[in-house]
Amino acid sequence: MEKTWRWFGPKDKITLEMLRQIGVEGIVTALHHIPNGEVWTLDEVNRMKHIIESAGLRWSVVESLPVSEPIKYAGPDRDALIENYKASLENLGRAGVRTVCYNFMPVLDWARTELEYPNADGTSNLYFNRAEFAYFDCHILGRKDARLDYDAATLERMDALAADMDEEGRRRLVDTIIVKTQGFVNGNISEDDLKPVEKFRELLALYDGISRDDLRANMKYFLEAIMPVCRKWDINMCVHPDDPPLQILGLPRIVTCDEDIEWFLNAVPDPHNGLTFCAGSLSAGAHNDVPALARKYASRTHFVHARICNVLPNGDFKESTHLDPRLIDVVRTFERANAALPMRVDHAPLMLGDDKMGYNAGYSFHGRMLALGMVSGIMATVNTEK
Repeated sequence: MEKTWRWFGPKDKITLEMLRQIGVEGIVTALHHIPNGEVWTLDEVNRMKHIIESAGLRWSVVESLPVSEPIKYAGPDRDALIENYKASLENLGRAGVRTVCYNFMPVLDWARTELEYPNADGTSNLYFNRAEFAYFDCHILGRKDARLDYDAATLERMDALAADMDEEGRRRLVDTIIVKTQGFVNGNISEDDLKPVEKFRELLALYDGISRDDLRANMKYFLEAIMPVCRKWDINMCVHPDDPPLQILGLPRIVTCDEDIEWFLNAVPDPHNGLTFCAGSLSAGAHNDVPALARKYASRTHFVHARICNVLPNGDFKESTHLDPRLIDVVRTFERANAALPMRVDHAPLMLGDDKMGYNAGYSFHGRMLALGMVSGIMATVNTEK
């Protein structure tokens, strides 16, 4: 596979020169300065491509060309936004950038409750505490009937947590769930928003009455509309699984499991309609056999995110080592399937001073460098196997 790295543009503290030195071959990035829904002009696309190629690298994957919320909930401006999306795709195609990672998750791109969960070795990882998330849902958002979405054990943990929760704890949850994991790249909410909870409630309200079947229909409508452009320019669209792959906050989630993946691939059976195989997102659901899914969908996978999660008995989950046997199995599957498939390591630990650098959540330098070394070793070993 091609070793790629998510880079957040010229303002990223991690430079392209640093990435060349650690063995990165391709760059995964986006035009983060362009607001959601606006056209990526050919000039802007070529400007980014030139920056990357001047450093001796290639722009391998767009992550992401955001799908605006009205496309997901079928708002009145859906068709106009899809036309803008098609124009951006055409400009990417003209520039020779042919893999686009996107997601169809309503409101939330991904959810964690802790960004620096301490490990025994002094590093830290991202963590999802189900009881804390339930507290955010029930006590901070105050979503109607939210308690009905949680099992008795989680509610018991949440109620114990609520007895000791102070204002600083509430602020931390809001900052983590709404701002820090959403606002750093083309998110619905930025760190400059003064009332993130109120804005978040407004975004959730846009999906009132939208079912999983409705969201599925809207995704199919979007994909059918853009496939002619993808065929013309040989652009592979690869949807990112929901993170976590669970129904949360009353929102419909439609890329969570084997059945969901099979549905959207069959709904628009074009080879340009494919999957971003994020082993980490899929493994955050205990219902998913991630190595088996990798084998089943290898031929429709256009991009790989190499990480893995451990789900605890209480429903919490945390990021695991990149040497987890399940991830080794996944890497083996894709390394054998397609030598040109772009792969990036993802969500690595904070270590060796990463926590002082202000990196985007989950995107440390030293942690990802270690992870890239681990995955590179797995790939080299696979290539010696008979």
